[in-house]
Amino acid sequence: MQSRRDFIKKTMLGASAIGLSPLLNSCASSNARLTILHTNDVHSQIDPFPASHSRWPGQGGFARRAQLISNIREEQENVILLDCGDIFQGTPYFNIYKGKLEIELMNKMGYDAATLGNHEFDNGIDALAGNVRRADFPFICSNYDFSKSVLNGLTIPHKVIEKGSLKIGLIGLGIELAGLVNPKSYKEAVYLEPVELANELAHQLKKEENCNVVIALSHLGYKYRDAKVSDVVVARNTRNIDVILGGHTHTFMDEPDRIVNLDGDEVIVSQAGWGGLRLGRLDLTLTANNNKSVALVNSIYHV
Repeated sequence: MQSRRDFIKKTMLGASAIGLSPLLNSCASSNARLTILHTNDVHSQIDPFPASHSRWPGQGGFARRAQLISNIREEQENVILLDCGDIFQGTPYFNIYKGKLEIELMNKMGYDAATLGNHEFDNGIDALAGNVRRADFPFICSNYDFSKSVLNGLTIPHKVIEKGSLKIGLIGLGIELAGLVNPKSYKEAVYLEPVELANELAHQLKKEENCNVVIALSHLGYKYRDAKVSDVVVARNTRNIDVILGGHTHTFMDEPDRIVNLDGDEVIVSQAGWGGLRLGRLDLTLTANNNKSVALVNSIYHV
């Protein structure tokens, strides 16, 4: 099996808060503001939950989320929209349209990037490749080696997105598929331990590509009772990551967690539940003298 370092080198060549680590390597002298919108584990919930639903009557749905996103974009200058996986599976829409509908709606909403969840493989890696090709946004997968699979060249290990004067670096961290997904569904895809890769890519983005903010799109899960790798574990054992947006554990967080990293800086960790019931939002204000703050606008219910 190829080493993680060799994998990083190959894929990098092939792919042309409060207490956040120093962000402003290239910002203008005035304050800069970034609004981060994020979803996870939407699970093909195209429509709102039924009016008769015992817990979330009439809530959610793509149309309401699209309108909310549009409203925020009209109000804020620098907005980035991200998804942390498990876009698919959970309603008859997925059974009928095989993921095509979800991708087309995300295209219309103008997602900037997403990462893969384990349920993206439910119809097999060949079907997933077709859906990835349909997306107008990149799928960022840093710790899956797809080089011997049909997904080779269809995902990227990292990306830099510019919003105004800000450079935002993105990485994607996926959960181990063995034990969650039928091996026949992911075939030649190889899982690589995410912490070392996250460290190396975050260093690349922050120190060499001069990104102001580094965001990890994660489908590892928020945290576990044992030592299983999670968003909290990644935050504690890395440098240069400013924000971790999560998925997989369906965790509703009314405010983000703040985890101290290896350098003693705080990493913002957030997740927006599941089913499209909330749109996560973080507003970061960055200043030229390396002071920074994050104002959380509570994850917004679609009501």
